[in-house]
Amino acid sequence: MCCCRCRPINESQTDIGQRLTLTIPATVTHMPTTGLTLGKFAPLHLGHQYLIETALAEVDELIILIYHTDLYPVPLNVRAGWLRQRYPQAVVIECWDGPQTVSADPGNQLQQEEYILRQLGGRRITHFYSSEFYGEHVSRRLGALDRRVDEARSTMPVSATGIRANPWAMRQWLSPQVYWDTLVKCVLLGSVSTGKSTLTEALAARYQTVAVPEYGRVYWEQHQQQRRLALEEMDTIARTHQQWEYRMAHEARDCVFVDTNALTTRLFCLDYHGRSTPLLERLADANAARYDLFFVCDDDIPYDDTWDRSGPQKRSVLQRQILADLARRKIPYHRLSGSVVERMDQVAAVLDSRLPPHRRAK
Repeated sequence: MCCCRCRPINESQTDIGQRLTLTIPATVTHMPTTGLTLGKFAPLHLGHQYLIETALAEVDELIILIYHTDLYPVPLNVRAGWLRQRYPQAVVIECWDGPQTVSADPGNQLQQEEYILRQLGGRRITHFYSSEFYGEHVSRRLGALDRRVDEARSTMPVSATGIRANPWAMRQWLSPQVYWDTLVKCVLLGSVSTGKSTLTEALAARYQTVAVPEYGRVYWEQHQQQRRLALEEMDTIARTHQQWEYRMAHEARDCVFVDTNALTTRLFCLDYHGRSTPLLERLADANAARYDLFFVCDDDIPYDDTWDRSGPQKRSVLQRQILADLARRKIPYHRLSGSVVERMDQVAAVLDSRLPPHRRAK
């Protein structure tokens, strides 16, 4: 006799395969994973980016808590913008009232844990990412995997504390967009032949920093057709000028001087074509927040009548348009007049209070 589990003599191998296939359990459903990391990101540096990108590669969703701090002049909402721009797939939560100290004290740890739980609002966390000692107690409270990333700083030997002490010396650890926001950004506006280029370069030399030239002038000289540019070329000018700002300002120290911006490009576009473009409008609208100080060079110097210009009357018209546009947008500005040295002194009277004492004009 054979047991009931013996196969019948006439059962084929195919029948056995089909029967076994039916008994295999269904594939286990993937359980979603949610990671959490937190910090001040003051400033966001390559070490932070390494941790965040490690987390994004390992979990389905990532939440980033970013805290207010008085240790750094760039405000929380700007720092949160760095994260949202670079990592749009992450959920960024701004923590304006979070605990300001981190320690091994049990009371402080409890305060940190309770605050994190309130900010999460019941979200289930499976992985907690950090490079710090607090990874142990926070992950334990969350019931999450304690995922330490480069805790010894062997891959990314950098700290935000070190960067805050000397941003210029540590700028290689910052993206151009982040470093841009650490600088005092000065833009010089004015009609044609008002001395912007000369003054921008002179100021950069005085402050031992960088001058960003007017990209539109370079582009116009290379591409103009009968002293005109196509509508889409105006977008190219405005977009590339901002790229120049980011790239060149990465070598700047404490402040940067920019010759012209999208506000003037838009006015030239209106003059050439009678209309602007959606991109130019967006960039021009954002200019009020993009720069810290606006300076307008007066047209009180002799007009330099070169082949690429349209005469002193056109200079006067554009100057009025620039001033009217700034007034319409309610952008505060400082007018500069007189010689190059006098104008530099007028800039210093406004700028120096925003710089460290040892970086002010001599």
